[in-house]
Amino acid sequence: MNTQRKNSLLLLLCAFIWGTAFVAQSAGSGMGACSFLAGRSWLAVLVLLPTVKVFDLVRQRSTGTTGAPKTPEERRCLRRASLVCGTLLFVASAAQQFGLTLNPSTAKAGFLTAMYVVLVPIFGLALGRRGSPQLWGSVAIAVCGLYLLCMQNGFGGVERSDMVLLLCAVLFSFQIMAVNHYGPQVDGVRLSLRQFFVVAVESSVAALLLEHPAPAEFAVNAVPLLYCGVMSSGVAYTLQILGQRDMNPAVGSLIMCLESVFSALGGWVLLHQSLSPREGVGCVLIFAAVVLAQLPAPQRAPQRAERAS
Repeated sequence: MNTQRKNSLLLLLCAFIWGTAFVAQSAGSGMGACSFLAGRSWLAVLVLLPTVKVFDLVRQRSTGTTGAPKTPEERRCLRRASLVCGTLLFVASAAQQFGLTLNPSTAKAGFLTAMYVVLVPIFGLALGRRGSPQLWGSVAIAVCGLYLLCMQNGFGGVERSDMVLLLCAVLFSFQIMAVNHYGPQVDGVRLSLRQFFVVAVESSVAALLLEHPAPAEFAVNAVPLLYCGVMSSGVAYTLQILGQRDMNPAVGSLIMCLESVFSALGGWVLLHQSLSPREGVGCVLIFAAVVLAQLPAPQRAPQRAERAS
């Protein structure tokens, strides 16, 4: 299996876990946003600590070395990557939850948050990444699919929550590009561990300043916290870092926007929520966009050789 296909499958699994985690997040919506984020992030840290050791053992047996940084420059790079990626993840997740408190319409929140599928290639233009017509066509199809899937009654009026959720999409775009930038330079599992340590510390401080977390809340929401902490945070974000390595971030964001599809399918299967024909068409369009982005770009026809005089 080539690297591109393997990375695509890792991101597909990441999107599946994120999508099904919406069920757990809805179950834990009674907690304060920062408290829930802190709880799941500390759980992710606990899961990733032994995971780093296991990855090091496997790597040492195959290559004779671990993924630990070996020079002061590598250690500085890992610290910088952890702080940047972790802080962006914290503010993006907090903005999403705050937007949901202003307007509990999860459909609109899902659509506006998933606009990173457009913003990542647009911001990539500023960094010199020029997407192919095939990629831009995939993005357009994905946006149409997201609209059909998430927006049953149109946008309605523009509200303050919409601006917060669009800010969330911008922040998630920056986080995706930061992971794409730092991922090849550092050990992926270590970056995931330290990224969530940053999120855990920052969200804990925010929870203590803005909310009143109580042990009873964590006990009542233990199941959704465990799923979100272990699977969505610990496993899925590690898959994101490993899957984005050596992959165009615009293509990666297309695959990860399948989160919306898996969220709808998870609600249909697990919560017995209805899936309308419109939503079904939206799912098909998003899947088609991801498949189109994975196909080899058509080669230009070779220019005709000039006739000899």
